[in-house]
Amino acid sequence: MRIQPPFIGNSRHPGHSRGEVFLAGAGPGDPDLLTLRALRLMQEADVVVYDALVSEAIMALVHRNAERIYVGKKQGNHALPQEAINALLIDLARQGRKVLRLKGGDPFIFGRGGEEIEALAAHGIPFQVIPGISAANGVSCYAGIPLTHRNHAQSVLYATGHLCDGSLDLDWIALTRPHQTVVIYMGLSALPLICEKLVEHGLPPAHPIAVVQQGTTPYHRVVSGVLSNITEQAAAAALRSPSLIIIGEVVQLHHDLAWFRHESPADMAITAVG
Repeated sequence: MRIQPPFIGNSRHPGHSRGEVFLAGAGPGDPDLLTLRALRLMQEADVVVYDALVSEAIMALVHRNAERIYVGKKQGNHALPQEAINALLIDLARQGRKVLRLKGGDPFIFGRGGEEIEALAAHGIPFQVIPGISAANGVSCYAGIPLTHRNHAQSVLYATGHLCDGSLDLDWIALTRPHQTVVIYMGLSALPLICEKLVEHGLPPAHPIAVVQQGTTPYHRVVSGVLSNITEQAAAAALRSPSLIIIGEVVQLHHDLAWFRHESPADMAITAVG
């Protein structure tokens, strides 16, 4: 049984008139991948403002007396627009509260963390940033796909498959350079176009690619193949978001290096196709 430590947030100390915002990464989903500082703040904060990518298992570790405010974003369904989230953080801090802004992965890697602390800084709100294990790092490790390897990839490139204006105007030339691994966040719905563009700009249709659904969690699934067939394989496996796309020769190592198995019924759904 987990023992709750004393609640020491600012709202329990009326003498504290100035609030502060702590922007923390919660990692890719497995609670064991939380940093110690993020876990401590989850027990100390007055209020936790959290995203859709923060797992239920992680939220279960938040102190029972802390207020929870969900501001998650999913494609086509935003609980609050980004400007409203910024305003919420400012308002909560001005109330003198200790605010934990909890984000999936790392707040500075496609987490809009920069936008939020820009708003805080502009309004004179004190803040701190606590890094987290990024989705790319955590998911690739659990999938047995090393992002770099002396024989396969000497660099890593991160991209997003969902731009703020809904377009997908990526630097396709950069994404097709040799001897690198490409990791694409939020790209599952655009997977057919991504594969088409990569082949159009020079990658062979037989270039390895994997899609990892909800990596590090009980719903972790890996589908691997090549650019010419991954769309059909991902559709056949009925993968859902959040999913991470990994492209490069290192994907071929997955079949031999995959190690993660979760002891739950979802474990039966873990697949590797290709």
